[in-house]
Amino acid sequence: MGPRLAGHRRRTAVASTPELTSRSWHEPTAHEIEGMAQDVVLDLGWGKLAFGQTFRDLRGIVDVLRAEESGRRDICVYPRDPQVLVGMAPDELFIDPSLTYRLDLHRYRPRPDVIRDIFVRTVTSQAEMEVINDLYARNGMVPADPGTMWANHRTRTFTYLVAEDTRTHKIVGTVTGVDHALAFGDPEAGTSLWCLVADKQDAPPGTGEALVRVLAERYAARSRAYLDLSVMHDNTPAIKLYRKLGFTRVAAVCVKRKNPINTPLFAARPPGLEKLNPYALIIAEEALRRGIRVEVTDADWGEMRLTLGGRSVLTRESLSEFTTAVALSRCDDKRVTRRIMRRAGVRVAQGALACEGDLDEARTLLDAVGDVVVKPARGEQGRGITVGVKDEAALERAVALALQFCPDVLVEERVDGQDLRVVVIDREVVAAAVRRPAEIVGDGRHVVADLVRSTSRRRERATGGESRIPLDDATAEVVAESGYAMDDVPPRGERVPVRRTANLHTGGTIEDVTDQLHPNIAEAAVRAAEALGIPVTGIDFLVPAVDGPEYVFIEANERPGLANHEPRPTAGRFVDLLFPETRRR
Repeated sequence: MGPRLAGHRRRTAVASTPELTSRSWHEPTAHEIEGMAQDVVLDLGWGKLAFGQTFRDLRGIVDVLRAEESGRRDICVYPRDPQVLVGMAPDELFIDPSLTYRLDLHRYRPRPDVIRDIFVRTVTSQAEMEVINDLYARNGMVPADPGTMWANHRTRTFTYLVAEDTRTHKIVGTVTGVDHALAFGDPEAGTSLWCLVADKQDAPPGTGEALVRVLAERYAARSRAYLDLSVMHDNTPAIKLYRKLGFTRVAAVCVKRKNPINTPLFAARPPGLEKLNPYALIIAEEALRRGIRVEVTDADWGEMRLTLGGRSVLTRESLSEFTTAVALSRCDDKRVTRRIMRRAGVRVAQGALACEGDLDEARTLLDAVGDVVVKPARGEQGRGITVGVKDEAALERAVALALQFCPDVLVEERVDGQDLRVVVIDREVVAAAVRRPAEIVGDGRHVVADLVRSTSRRRERATGGESRIPLDDATAEVVAESGYAMDDVPPRGERVPVRRTANLHTGGTIEDVTDQLHPNIAEAAVRAAEALGIPVTGIDFLVPAVDGPEYVFIEANERPGLANHEPRPTAGRFVDLLFPETRRR
């Protein structure tokens, strides 16, 4: 016998098994299904998973799917004669437009090298199930019940894996596995993969591949025959990954119940919907789930007409006809916004005005406070803003930059604290999040400029092209303040700030803090929105602590990006405002 390499397990091919799952028209014999449990349904927390090959009577599957609870997504996989199953309840059931891929585990070969910066491990606590749920919500997946997932995980039937970024020790991905042999005595010794997700914002390259490989290797070690998964037919990046790992197509399908969550899978989509940015799309999807007609009038502008019955509302992302021109102009001009906030008793930073050739008032403020922020009096998305101006030369440069966007410039005292965005809809706080300036994490191999480019690409993918980190003089200046040049290689795990402003359009990231928000700050946000007379707004504060009472008002945004605050129900509350008759109790 030849030598064995450490870490490599010998596997023999699994014996030929009945074709219960690869031929949906096959009527199994009693011998083929001997020892297999019948009518098997598993609860995965986000919905029930019915194994169609275990049902002798298709009517039993219809009954299971009909019993689906609100807000859940039940699935029947491997149904026998799926066209017959759907034909038994055509108004209620449909065949999911997904493809089933299978990996023969005895043919699987491990990757020869290590995927850097990722460590895949088993979930260790129910608290980590909450983190998994957040990943689901941020990626538009149906949330699950953490208690159910944790109970499942304490059996060997289910495997919940997470991917941890070894540089930051943050969970950035997850996958769920189901062992069919343990679940119902599967004579094929199969397994399946569900809910693969990687954090679009923070996951290092290769996170998804690492999760799939570890799950496959664990099931191969149990001498299971194959690993199956279902993927949407148009998810090209995922399909490429699965093919690269050795997955091949099989004929199995999934059947689901027609419900509001599944509507995009069985009903025609409005033309132009696929061209919307994430901020308009989240509203369109919420409207469609409620039976509201969506007409995309200008996809590039994010403009839509929402119609229910005889009433229509024109929207542009979170801006609607409900926002008056007066309220819009109050938010548009930061000088006016400051005056209104002072009259409403909302605390604002010290400020001064500047214009071309007149910096006297701004110089006086700089001399008094020593550190200021310079911004155009009118503008959005962080354009023309300079943070951390400490001398007259820097003041002149910052004002010159701001003048490119507006002839009037606002200079404010720089206040230390966290950049907090509070979303107020219809006089209620719906979400709150701390926005952090873009930063890169060193890996000990790449220079700062390359890390900025790769991080920017991830941010761009995560936001549908709405967010990217500029490679400009401002980025170089911030990097230099940390002691690095753009061609330096930061040590592994070193966090290097690359922008001063936390604006999401320049690569900033966001962390939900709604549950920690102090009542004083929440009350100030609502008061600010009422003073402006605006129904939907994002109020920006600088705060020493989210859970403390102190704050300083920065500005109000008349078109806050609701998609940035998932899983908070921002889109739901927006549609509630427009069409209160569709409000969910």
